[in-house]
Amino acid sequence: LFNQFDVAASQLLLTQLDFVDEARLTNLQYAVDRLLAVGIVPIINENDAVSANLGYTQEDVFSDNDSLAALCARSFHAEVCLLLTDVNGVFDRPPSEEGAKIIKFFDGRNSVAIGEKSASGRGGMQAKINAAISAVRPGSKTYACIVASGTDLNSIRSVLYPKFQHNANSGAKGTLFVTPGSQLEKQCLEEAKSEQMSPMSDSDEPRRMAIAARTEARALQALPYSERQAVLHGVAQALLDEKDTILAANALDLAIAEKSKTALPLVKRLKLTEEKLATLAAGIRQIASLEDPLGVIKSKRELADGLILSQITVPIGVLMIIFESRPDSMPQISALALASSNGLILKGGKEAAHSNAALHGVIGNAIEKASEGKVSRNIIGLVTNRGVVADMLALDDVIDLVIPRGGNELVSYIKANTRIPVLGHADGICHVYVDESASSDAACKVVVDAKTDYPSACNAMETLLLHSPTLRNGVAMDVLMKLRKAGVKCLGGPTAMKMGLCDVAADKLKYEYGDMTCMVEVVENLDQAIEWIHSYGSGHTESIVCSDESPVGEEFLRRVDAACVFKNASTRFADGFRFGLGAEVGISTGRIHSR
Repeated sequence: LFNQFDVAASQLLLTQLDFVDEARLTNLQYAVDRLLAVGIVPIINENDAVSANLGYTQEDVFSDNDSLAALCARSFHAEVCLLLTDVNGVFDRPPSEEGAKIIKFFDGRNSVAIGEKSASGRGGMQAKINAAISAVRPGSKTYACIVASGTDLNSIRSVLYPKFQHNANSGAKGTLFVTPGSQLEKQCLEEAKSEQMSPMSDSDEPRRMAIAARTEARALQALPYSERQAVLHGVAQALLDEKDTILAANALDLAIAEKSKTALPLVKRLKLTEEKLATLAAGIRQIASLEDPLGVIKSKRELADGLILSQITVPIGVLMIIFESRPDSMPQISALALASSNGLILKGGKEAAHSNAALHGVIGNAIEKASEGKVSRNIIGLVTNRGVVADMLALDDVIDLVIPRGGNELVSYIKANTRIPVLGHADGICHVYVDESASSDAACKVVVDAKTDYPSACNAMETLLLHSPTLRNGVAMDVLMKLRKAGVKCLGGPTAMKMGLCDVAADKLKYEYGDMTCMVEVVENLDQAIEWIHSYGSGHTESIVCSDESPVGEEFLRRVDAACVFKNASTRFADGFRFGLGAEVGISTGRIHSR
C-alpha cells in the first residue's frame, strides 16, 4: 500500500521486553527516530512468534494493538495519538442503540455503557478508552489522543493535518482525550461549557427540529393550494414590511465582515439592499402565481381492466440546505419549500448570522400569521451552531435530502459525511465561446454582461474562449477592449499568452475568480472549445455567441454537457427568477435527477 504512493515503510516486531529493558528501549527509540529522519514510516507490531500470544492481564505492558499504540506514543514522545475504530468515536452507550450520543470530549466523568462485545477481547471500545487514557496520563509528552472512525477517509487528515482548515460546516472528528490538569484540558472544558450554553447544545435538538419540520410540512400539504399561496404572499409582504429590521441586521454582518477583512466577493454576496428585498418579494409572488406543483399527474397507464397506475408529484419531505454568505438565499429557498410543502433545515454561513436570524424570524412570523396558526414556524428550522451540522448529517431517518450550496470543498465534505442523498451545487466556472460568425456588437454585449453584471455570482463568466478567426476579423480585439474598459482584468491562457493577447498568465486553467477577473484563451474550432469546457468547466452554465444562421450554435447546445447551455445569451440568465420560476435553491452541477 505504501509503495503505491512512493512511501518507504519498515516493519518493527516488538515484545514487552523492548519497553521494559532500558537499554533495549533506548535502542528502539533511536531506531524509530532515525527511520523517521530519513522519511521511512515505521510500522510497529507485536512479535507474536516470540510472545506466543500469551494470556494478557492488566499488569502486562501492552495487551493489544491499542495499548501498544499508546505505549509507542509515550515512549517515542509523540504529541498526538490517533486510535482508529469502526464507529465515529466513543459513545455514551453502544452506537447501535437508539439515542446513542457521541462523546466529543472525554474528561473521565463521562458515563459510558460498553456493549458486551466491546467490553471483552482485544481491540474493543473499552480497550481503546483504556489505551487513550494511558497515552495522555500525567508525565506523558503525548498531550492528546483521539478515538475516531477509520472508515471516514477524512479522519487522519482532519486530526493530523499541519494546518487547521476551517470549514464552517464541518463537525468534530471522534472523541478527544487530553492530559488531566493540562492547559488543553482547561480549554476543552471551557469549550464544552460554552457549547452546553448554546441554544443548540442539546444533541437531541437536531432530531426534534427535523421531526417538527416534517410535522408542519404535512400540515401545510393538507391545506388547499389557495391557502398555501396566501402563505407565500404573506412572506413576500413581510420582507417589505420588515425591511428596516432585516437591513439593520445585515448592517451588523457587513460591519463585522469589514472589521475581519472578509474577501470582497463574499462581502458583495452578503450585502442586502431595498432593491434586493423588493426583487425577492417579487420572486416569491411569482412562485405563488404558478400552478400547484403537487398532485400533478406526470403519467398514467392502465395495467389491466380497471387497474390504473398514476405517477403524481408529492413533497420530498425534509430538506437540509447549507448555504454560505448569501442571506438572500433564505427567502428563495423558503418560498420554494413552502410552495411544495417541504420542511426545511437551514444552515447559513457565519458571515450572515444576524441577517439569517432576522430573515428567519420575519419568515416564521409571516407563516403563522398567513396560515392563521395552522402551520407553525417550525416548518423552517435554522441551525446556528456549526458543530450541530455533523449531528444533522447523521439523521438519515428524518432528513430526506441535503443540498449544499457552495464550493467543491463544502460539497465534498457533505458527500463524505452523510448517508442522506446529496444534490450538490458546486463551483460556477462558466465559459463564453465567441465563434467566428458572431458579430462584434453581439459578442461585446454578451461577454461584458456575463462578466460584469454580478462578478461574484456563480453564473458569471470566468473564462472567455475566442475562436482563432476572431483575432483576424477584429471581433476578439473589440471584445477584449470592452472588457478592459469595463474594468475587467484579463489573464491569459497558454495560447492567448503566445499570441500576446494578455500581459499576465493565468495561474490555473480551472478557477472561479468571483471578481472582475477572467481568463482568456484561443481555440482553433468548436471541438477544441467543447473539449476545453468539459476539461476545465464545472458543468454549471456555458454559452456560445454566433450568428443565428450558423449551425455551430445548435451543435454547441447539443454537445456541451452542463446544467445550462445558452446560445447568444449571457450566462447570467442561469437564474430561477429569470427562468420565470420565481426563485432557485441552486443550479445543480450533478448528473442525477434535478439538473
